[in-house]
Amino acid sequence: MSLPGLEVRWIKAKLDTGARTSAIHAFDLEEFEKNGDEWVRFSIHPWQRSAVESTIVELPVHDRRVVRSSNGDAQERMVVLMDITIVGTTVTAEVSLSRRDEMGFRMLIGREVLRQGFLVDVGHSYLGGRPKRVVRRKNRGR
Repeated sequence: MSLPGLEVRWIKAKLDTGARTSAIHAFDLEEFEKNGDEWVRFSIHPWQRSAVESTIVELPVHDRRVVRSSNGDAQERMVVLMDITIVGTTVTAEVSLSRRDEMGFRMLIGREVLRQGFLVDVGHSYLGGRPKRVVRRKNRGR
């Protein structure tokens, strides 16, 4: 999976049919105003346990929502719009910004994205492919 508008060529994501909105690991959030609109600047690390290919992003704030996590905690989060490419198809997604340091995936893909023409096959993983092993190892610092 990739984020073409952010020049992120690959990010490990989990399909989560239990989540309405998608979420991305975002940190160093800084709110600011641009042309009278509310914007947010944040950093993302596409790779687990690695700052390689770290990206600083600036996007308009689309919404603020109370999101309930899998453990039941409610938290207000900023939501931005971003393009996501999954198996060659690019869609625009509402993505909440959240710290996902301890999670196994940098991004969750929720139902609102999946409804845009995707079918989930729970019997398989990585149907969209993986980066080559040499790329994965490079980004683990090995």
